[in-house]
Amino acid sequence: MDKLDQYRVFAQVAEMGSFIKAAHALGLPRASVSAAIQQLESAMDTRLLHRTTRQVRLTADGVQLLERVRLFLADAEDIDQLFRTSQSKVSGRLNVDVPSRIARRLIAPALPGFLRRYPRLQLALGSSDRVIDLVHEGVDCAVRIGTLQDSSLVARALGHIALINCASPGYLHDYGVPTRPEDLAQGHWSVGYASASTGRELPWEYLVSGNERLVDVPSRVIVNNAESYIACCVSGMGLIQIPRFDVQQLLDRGELVEVMPQFRAAPMQVSLIYPHRRQRSRRLNAFIEWFDALMRPHLEP
Repeated sequence: MDKLDQYRVFAQVAEMGSFIKAAHALGLPRASVSAAIQQLESAMDTRLLHRTTRQVRLTADGVQLLERVRLFLADAEDIDQLFRTSQSKVSGRLNVDVPSRIARRLIAPALPGFLRRYPRLQLALGSSDRVIDLVHEGVDCAVRIGTLQDSSLVARALGHIALINCASPGYLHDYGVPTRPEDLAQGHWSVGYASASTGRELPWEYLVSGNERLVDVPSRVIVNNAESYIACCVSGMGLIQIPRFDVQQLLDRGELVEVMPQFRAAPMQVSLIYPHRRQRSRRLNAFIEWFDALMRPHLEP
C-alpha cells in the first residue's frame, strides 16, 4: 500500500473512530487497515491513534496530521478527476451538518434523487441545532440559519427565509387572537427558545417600518431545538416565531394558525459554510449546487 492509500486509510479510521467501520467503508480487510496505520506510524516515528477495545481516538500528532491529510486528499482527488466530467465520477464521503428541521423536512425526502444522480457518493448527514467546529469535527460543509459569526470559514449566502408568528387553534380559543405586539403583554404566553450560544431565552421580535422592535412575552416552557418548539406550540403552550417552511404542513392542516402577519420578525439569512480551501472538491460542489436548488423555492423573492 503506497503512502497516498495509507493517508486515505488513516483519515477514514480517524473520522469513523473505528478500524472495523473504516475497513468496511473502504472495502478492505481489517488486517490491511491495521497494517496501513502501523506502517504510517512507523514511517513518521510517532503514534497517531490511541487504541482501546471500545474506541479509537486521535493523539495530538494525529489531530495535526489529519488536518493536513484532509487538504492533501482533496487536492489529490481534484487532480485525479481533473479531466473526468461524468457525474458518476463524483465519489467519496461528504460530511455535512444541517439544522434538524431542514434535514427532516427538505433534505431527507430529496436524498434518493441526489444519490441516484451521484451513485458513488456517500453522504454523512449530521443534524443538530448546535454550533459545531467544522475543522475539528471533520465536517466539509454546514447549513446555517441567521446571522453568521466572523470566522475563517467561507460563507455562501443563499437568501432569506420568512419568519411567521403562529399558535394552535386551542391556544387562540383560550387566550384570544393577538392583533398587535401590545396585545402580547396582556395575558399571552410564548414558547421560549434558548440560544444555542448563550442558553438565554431569545426575545420576541418584530419589524415596524423596517426597524426591529423587541417585546417581552412570558413563557412557561423553554426549549432548545426546533422540534420541541413546534410540538409545544401545537399542544397549546404558547405563541412561536418560526420559518414558514418549517410549519407549512401544519398550517395547511389547520393545526397551527398564523397571527399578526403585519408584525413579523426580520427574515433570516440562509448560508452554506465550509473550510477555506484553494479549490473545493467535486463532491462538495455537487452538494452545494443541489442544496441551492432545493432551498430556492422556500426563500423570499
